[in-house]
Amino acid sequence: MTKPYLRPVPDASGRDVAIDFSGVTLDLGGKTILKGIDLKVKQGEFLCIIGASGCGKTTALRLAAGLYQPNEGRVTFEGEPMRTPRRDVAIIFQDYGKALLPWRTAAGNISLALETMGVPVTQRDGRIAELLKKVGLPGHADKYPAEMSGGMQQRLQIARCLAQEPKVLLMDEPFGALDAMTRQGLQDEVLALVAASGATAIFVTHDLEEAIYLGDRVIGLLPHPGRIGIETEVRLPRPRHQLTTREDPEFLRLRRELFDFIKESEQ
Repeated sequence: MTKPYLRPVPDASGRDVAIDFSGVTLDLGGKTILKGIDLKVKQGEFLCIIGASGCGKTTALRLAAGLYQPNEGRVTFEGEPMRTPRRDVAIIFQDYGKALLPWRTAAGNISLALETMGVPVTQRDGRIAELLKKVGLPGHADKYPAEMSGGMQQRLQIARCLAQEPKVLLMDEPFGALDAMTRQGLQDEVLALVAASGATAIFVTHDLEEAIYLGDRVIGLLPHPGRIGIETEVRLPRPRHQLTTREDPEFLRLRRELFDFIKESEQ
């Protein structure tokens, strides 16, 4: 494949780097999954990662979480090596059904994070009520996951992650199993929550429009092994709007650019 898509974005924002991949190569099961990844994710940035199936998107997210260690290079969080998972880096999974504890109510699931943090019992109810309201679930504290829709369960998982007060949110196709309207609603909620918290976000998705709609920047991985093949800034005004943003000529240009990248990367 030729290299016309490789367009590194200069870090001219002046923001500090939250997550830094430096020459990262990872082998799993005797196979190179990611090779030579150099990527700086700035504090407060919303970065989206796209790519064909099997290109290593989720693996990159797990490296950022400290769940994997690279064979070559290093991954750092605020300049410190990411050797193990940490409380201020939270992960939101696609499979909310397995992420939530079915024997705990909504309040109990959020309380799990607070318990781990050592928040006193007397302070938990107020924090839980605030978080449920923040994700659009007021009045659902006593419901179990099985009594909630898929969108509500994903909101609950987001609330539990926010309870950790993370500096970085890692999201692995969190809306992939949801219907279109629920998905769009949660996209806007996540944008608002990330903006309000000032957290850095790394979001993995197969959906090119979702990546453009959410992101400040989009990178695309080439497969076999995974490596950065495209990197582009999203120069669309915020706040984003589900109709007008998607009709913007720049949005359409980016969609075509990323679509062409995916098609060529699959050849």
